[in-house]
Amino acid sequence: MSGKVKEWFLERFPVNTESTANAVNEIFKEPIPSHMKYWYYALGATPLILFLIQLVTGVLLTFYYIPSPEKAFESVRYISEEVRMGFYIRGLHRWGSNLMVIAIFLHMVRVFFTRGYRKPRELNWVIGVLIFLVTLTLCFTGYSLVYNQLSYWAATVGTNMLKEIPLVGTMMLEFLRGGTEVTANTLTRFYNLHIIFMPLFLLMLLAVHIVLVRLHGVSKLEGKENEEKTYPFFPEHFYHTLIVGLFILVVLSSLTIILPAGLGEQANPAVTPNHIKPEWYFYGVYSLLKFLPVKFGIYLITVFIIIGTFWPFIDEFLRKKLPNVKLHYFFGSLFALLFLFFTIYEMIVY
Repeated sequence: MSGKVKEWFLERFPVNTESTANAVNEIFKEPIPSHMKYWYYALGATPLILFLIQLVTGVLLTFYYIPSPEKAFESVRYISEEVRMGFYIRGLHRWGSNLMVIAIFLHMVRVFFTRGYRKPRELNWVIGVLIFLVTLTLCFTGYSLVYNQLSYWAATVGTNMLKEIPLVGTMMLEFLRGGTEVTANTLTRFYNLHIIFMPLFLLMLLAVHIVLVRLHGVSKLEGKENEEKTYPFFPEHFYHTLIVGLFILVVLSSLTIILPAGLGEQANPAVTPNHIKPEWYFYGVYSLLKFLPVKFGIYLITVFIIIGTFWPFIDEFLRKKLPNVKLHYFFGSLFALLFLFFTIYEMIVY
C-alpha cells in the first residue's frame, strides 16, 4: 500500500529521492569546527530562530491591528487587554525584536574579533551588516505602529534626520512620510514596510547568508585552520541549536509575563512630550547627535556604516601594509567603547 502511494506521489511530483536524501545527508554531516561547542561562538542560529518567532507573532497581530491614526492605538489596546493571549503574543513580538537586535550584534562582534569574515567570506559579512540594518528598520517602523506619544514623536524626529542626507535626503523623507509631515499616509507606509517589504527583504538576505555559510562552511579560528578538529552538524550541533531555541522561548515568555509591553498615551500631534527618546538600540546615535551638529553627525554615522559594511576588504588592504598589527582589535574596541559610552550615557541622562 505504501509503495503505491509513493509511486502515485512521485508520478505527480517527480523528485529524485536518492539525490534529495544524499543532499540532506550532506547537510547533516557538514563539518563544524570544534570551537562552535562553546555557546558564545554559536550565536549564528539565534537571529534566525527569533526571526521565525517574529514572523509568527507578527502575522497573529495583523489579525487585529488597524493601521489608521484613529484606530491604531485602540487596536493595540484591544490586543493587549481584550484578545485572549493577546498580551502574550504582543509581548513575544516586542521582546523578540529587542533580543534579535542583541543577538545579531553579538554575532557580528564575535565574527569581527575572530576575523570570521576573512577571504572568501567577505560578502557574507556585507550581507550580515545589511541584515542588521534591515532589522533596525523593522524595529523602528514596528515601534511607530503603536501610535502612542513617544512612538509618534520618535518617528517624527527620526524621519526628520533623513533630510540631512545629501542629494536623496528630502526625497527619502517625503517617500517615507507620504508627504512633508507625519500623517495617516506615514502610518500606512510604515505598516506596509513593516509587514511586507522589509520582512521579504530580510528573508531573502537570511537565505543568501545561510547558503553562503553552507557553501564556504563555518570559518575556523584564525591560525588554527589546519589543526582544529571538527564534528558533524547532526546530532550534536543540531541539538545545541534546538536547546538555544527552547532557551529563547523561556526567556521571551519570562520577559513577557514579568515586563509586559506597555501602551503609554495615545499619540497627539498637537502636544509635544517633554522628553522624546527612541528605543534603547538607537540611544548611541541619538546621544551622538546631541554632541554634534546634526548634519555632521549624519555624515559621520554614514561613513561609519560604509566602513563597517566593507571592513573585510579594508582590513585585507591594511594587513598587507601592516602585517604584524591587528588593527581590527583596535578599531573594533574603539567602536564598541564609543557605542557603549553613548548608549549608557543616554540611559542615565533623562
